[in-house]
Amino acid sequence: MNGLALEARGVGATLGSIQVLHDIELALPAGRWISIVGPNGAGKSTLLKVLAQLLPHSGEVLLLGQNAAQMPRRQRAQQMAWLGQHEASADDLRVYDVAMLGRLPHQSWLVGPTALDHEAVQQALRATQAWDWRARVLGQLSAGERQRVLLARSLAVRSQVLLMDEPLANLDPPHQADWLALVRELVATGKTVVSVLHEVSLALQADEMVILHEGRVQHQGGCADASTQRALERVFDDRICVHSLLEQPVVLLRK
Repeated sequence: MNGLALEARGVGATLGSIQVLHDIELALPAGRWISIVGPNGAGKSTLLKVLAQLLPHSGEVLLLGQNAAQMPRRQRAQQMAWLGQHEASADDLRVYDVAMLGRLPHQSWLVGPTALDHEAVQQALRATQAWDWRARVLGQLSAGERQRVLLARSLAVRSQVLLMDEPLANLDPPHQADWLALVRELVATGKTVVSVLHEVSLALQADEMVILHEGRVQHQGGCADASTQRALERVFDDRICVHSLLEQPVVLLRK
């Protein structure tokens, strides 16, 4: 897919009396994985929520070329899926039913799930290795298992754009590797993934990186670009350094 998945034009956001985002300008290409990184308090999660239209903001956000705020909610929910931090879901819901929630934007009122809905849910649960728990309730799962079910819910939407805030929370290293492989599969089919990650070495495996500091975009560029890696070091006050290991950038702490 060509073109832009998301644009932010002069976007600002205030939480309480504190302005968290200042005049954000972004153009996020479609069919790419973009990671958003920065120090604690940089505004990463706030930016992602603004892009998802979950927080009020000034300026304009465009989703696939349309003003996101003016799109019908159903249409927007079909085109953009969300996975947030510490999301609550009823502990007595079955895993299968939680994943089926991702199909709600596609379902008509008073009409049960279609064959396509069931196919999407099964595919999503298998992709996150949660299919075997489909009859269990969410309250019986560990934090990492729960996270994989919530990921399946977002995948079941089958949207063009997926926004994920700390998707690796509670996942052990093998399942973090599974998530990376899954993102690569999504991007290969033309999907766009925008993720906030604290794991900077993993974030560097994305196609592009947006670096935030104090609510402002400091840099946007390819993760393999030297300018991006230097900007990343600077935003963390040169307490980290980026090196290449087996042709992959990795982050090391400076002494």
